[in-house]
Amino acid sequence: MDEQTPTALTQLPSWLLTQSAAQASRIVTESFGAVGARTYHFRLLATLVEFGPASQAALGRHSSIDRSDVVAALNELEADGFVERSPDPADARRNIITITTAGKRQYKRLTTLAGKVQEEIFAPLSATDRARLTTILAKLRTYHQGQ
Repeated sequence: MDEQTPTALTQLPSWLLTQSAAQASRIVTESFGAVGARTYHFRLLATLVEFGPASQAALGRHSSIDRSDVVAALNELEADGFVERSPDPADARRNIITITTAGKRQYKRLTTLAGKVQEEIFAPLSATDRARLTTILAKLRTYHQGQ
């Protein structure tokens, strides 16, 4: 730990978590940016791959992205040919978003990149520690989402 950081902070798991999250976010953002992508792109493509075509609102809920940010990111993905919008036959006011073949290829590229980024971020941890950390973070996320 940095000698300049007060012990009162370095002993708080919440402080360590926010500091680590900020560092991880920077690394992820820079890595995705280097290939012309954003983390929102990966999150939306992953959601479409796993859940199939969906409304913009459903994509936002599944990927934990604010509705206005979903629209902006989808505009970018659509401009790059990674997704297509079409009117929902059940409700003409709503669009259904579908991943394209090019979008599936981009998702695979970003998945590979995300794996490399995980290796960089978690390099000091063993495989066992990484699995334990993932379990703990998932438990915290689930708990706080339910409140």
